[in-house]
Amino acid sequence: MGYDSDNIFAKILRGEIPSEKLYEDDETYVFMDIMPRADGHCLVIPKSPARNMLDASDAQLAACLRTVRRMGHAVMAAFDAGGVTVQQFNEAPGGQEVFHLHYHVLPRHDGVKLRPPGKMEDMDVLRANADKIRAALAELD
Repeated sequence: MGYDSDNIFAKILRGEIPSEKLYEDDETYVFMDIMPRADGHCLVIPKSPARNMLDASDAQLAACLRTVRRMGHAVMAAFDAGGVTVQQFNEAPGGQEVFHLHYHVLPRHDGVKLRPPGKMEDMDVLRANADKIRAALAELD
């Protein structure tokens, strides 16, 4: 199975589909998940093609994890969270639905369960949450 350049994240990277951008550097791009399982749920992807971690290069994986760590600090600060959950799925049997390498970064609070998957969030709520994360990122610099 190869990389499909028409996957939704590739289209986001090309600007064909809008996204609520939080951060980008030369190698990675971060945006809000439109079906968040927690307030502040965001996605970290490499800018270069990779189906998942099984075919990604060491450089892609290292770049993504550097950005995942940065975003973990940012979402914890933005949402006064006590922890962060990072999820990454590989191939359909492993739970992967979009076949472009991506990491879910979710701020977590004691006693608060993740919401069920599949519910679209209101764009105004996503933008407000994105603003909180961008402000927290600015404090990290």
